[in-house]
Amino acid sequence: MERSLVERARAGDADAFDQLVRGRIDAVYRVALAILGNSADARDATQETFVAAWRHLPGLRDLDRFDGWLHRITVNAAKMVLRHRRGVREIHLAPDSDFPAGSRPLAPASDLTASDFDRAFERLSVDQRAILVAHHLEGRGVAQVARSLDIPEGTVKSRLHSARAALQRALDELDR
Repeated sequence: MERSLVERARAGDADAFDQLVRGRIDAVYRVALAILGNSADARDATQETFVAAWRHLPGLRDLDRFDGWLHRITVNAAKMVLRHRRGVREIHLAPDSDFPAGSRPLAPASDLTASDFDRAFERLSVDQRAILVAHHLEGRGVAQVARSLDIPEGTVKSRLHSARAALQRALDELDR
């Protein structure tokens, strides 16, 4: 069923694409919001994601990797929004209840606040935020993240380790 929707959308069927969008818009928005930190920018990135997906869908070679392909477009759209944004940036993570059980990236030290955690998260690169969001916020396993990014599992593990270490360093700096 899902593959046939992607096939039909790739062939230019707007109704099929609309069904794909409706099934994924919340997930795309959550990823954009986690990376960008505010709803206005997340809405812009979500819109840009689906515009780019419609435009580039005829070039999608592996229909079974539609979700990973869409995730990469979302991360790129978020990067584009960051490039165009001027002024102060704020990153606010979703409440704990939005994270899969036990998957919050790092628990702040007892004397750090959620706001401190947000400031530390803001110091990460977009790529570091994106891999933490994919693994911890969306609850994707290493293999699933590897497929979505089209990289080896070992690379995902390495990037997750580096992103967590960078986040821990940023938290440690705030704790001083």
